[in-house]
Amino acid sequence: MGEASSSKPLSPLRIPDSPLSTSDVLSREELLRRRSERLRQVTKLYKAFYWALMEELRAKYKDYYWRYGKSPYYNGEEEEEEEEEEEEQEQQQQERNRSGGGNGNEEDVEEMRCEVTGCKAKAMALTRYCHAHILSDTKQNLYKACTYCIKSTQTGPILCCKPVLRSTVPLLCPTHMQVAEKHLIRALKRAGLNISSTKKLAPKFHVVVAEYVRQIQTKRRAARKATVAKDRIDEEMR
Repeated sequence: MGEASSSKPLSPLRIPDSPLSTSDVLSREELLRRRSERLRQVTKLYKAFYWALMEELRAKYKDYYWRYGKSPYYNGEEEEEEEEEEEEQEQQQQERNRSGGGNGNEEDVEEMRCEVTGCKAKAMALTRYCHAHILSDTKQNLYKACTYCIKSTQTGPILCCKPVLRSTVPLLCPTHMQVAEKHLIRALKRAGLNISSTKKLAPKFHVVVAEYVRQIQTKRRAARKATVAKDRIDEEMR
């Protein structure tokens, strides 16, 4: 983190004056020579600034990775021990801030925590919520809830509702995406296409259409049988 603040600013490069810079009249050869020299000088400047920006980007990336990536600030496997250590560190930091009269890194610590009560996970970048609770942020537009139906009840279907990127098609979390792929493989096997994975071979359109038609016809037959059975019962009762 200290590397980004300690990086030295790039010292400006001094471009030597060309002997042809003050000339009023130039021949074609001299004009081309002057343009070539200026092009080399500009190329040196661009390269120097490019590598300076790369150094700054590297330092900022290290800071970002430490803060939001693989920082050991929170460890889910040793949650209780980490919480105790974090509380001790926060108390020590508060004592230092009170004795020193400064805020220190207290704002950064609060910034890294998820805003949901009881959640100890780190907040994602540019928001105050972790990935599990990102849907609580009313201003975000990147995530939507998983639409997989876990259970059907009288009040309506119960959906998974885990955060999924809005661009994901279909809108399913990784766990239920695998479940949907398994269902698709079974449906394709019934249609006569024997594949082990949907990623290796994309099913042909006519196979998918045939499977949908088969399912629709099965539902219609079942509904017809139920209607015939009901009519028979009504006739017997009369």
